[in-house]
Amino acid sequence: MNATEATCGRGTYATRRGRTAGERAPDRRAVGPAAAGPAATVASGRAAQELGLKRGEFELAVHLGLIGTETPPGGGNPRVRRAEIDRIRATAGFPDSLRDRVRTAGTAEAAALLGISPVRFTGLARVGCVSPVAFYLNRYRAVVWLYLVEELTAFAAREPELLGGRTPDGMRAVLKAGCDRRARNWRAHRTGRLLSRTADPWARAAVRASALDSVQLAGVERAYLVRTRPAGAFGRPGSVSGREAMEQLMLADEPDEILWCRVNLVTELDRARESRPAPRPGDDRPRCGPAAVPPGLRVPPRPVGREGRGGHGRPAGPRRPGLRLRLLSRLGLGTAAPPRPPGRDR
Repeated sequence: MNATEATCGRGTYATRRGRTAGERAPDRRAVGPAAAGPAATVASGRAAQELGLKRGEFELAVHLGLIGTETPPGGGNPRVRRAEIDRIRATAGFPDSLRDRVRTAGTAEAAALLGISPVRFTGLARVGCVSPVAFYLNRYRAVVWLYLVEELTAFAAREPELLGGRTPDGMRAVLKAGCDRRARNWRAHRTGRLLSRTADPWARAAVRASALDSVQLAGVERAYLVRTRPAGAFGRPGSVSGREAMEQLMLADEPDEILWCRVNLVTELDRARESRPAPRPGDDRPRCGPAAVPPGLRVPPRPVGREGRGGHGRPAGPRRPGLRLRLLSRLGLGTAAPPRPPGRDR
């Protein structure tokens, strides 16, 4: 943290060398439009400190929409408005209430919280009963999934019969077949959250494209979609191989998931092209977040579907006859399942 970030939002009173006793220090309080400038925002590190959150907890809170951020007009790292910090600090039960909403647990801790064995919890997670919200790579570059404690307790109250007794036959068959939906559900959860933070059609198309390998993207907008992919998977790998492992985890890897992502991308591209041509290099409009909304455009509330909770909902809008066939035809897939892309077999 630099000196500017360390003192941002904190009043300092010092006399400069050579200032006379009768000289009055200039008034640095912003008035009118100036209040909306950098002085009204703080860096993410400073905001996390004032909210009593660790760095990972702060990132998760932003991801979940609990803390609003904005990108400076000239670009750079997202910042938090002073008013947003004051709003959160004024909520009942702060800071414990905020920490509870971003508290996560790994497999062992989550199993202990639910009163079941780690093996049984892993099975529940693999079939999609609970979905991870974040992950990190351990020293062996193995993926360690993290789950929201708030969602775990809600699941226990909603499905108590799955926590004890014999595992249902259907679940046993799915597990025996080697099903593991943890990565897929995490991707869907991430996509849903990113889509909820922007109304810009091209930013939404870039979010959809982020789950597809570059070879899956076609058309004149390919370069733009690749360039504007949203970044920020949880965890920070310390090696090139770790970074590559994280990038692979963010890509759809099953034929039906790839097909679903491509269908959604085609739908978003249609809407984006109707809005305006693809932005050219140098367009610095933020990709997502509150600042991505064009001036004067209000983001309508979206119903929470399966996609925002780790499932795969259907595209928004009315269904039209023959839409599925037309989309498959445009993708060059017909009615057959798409082949697995090369190099993705695990």
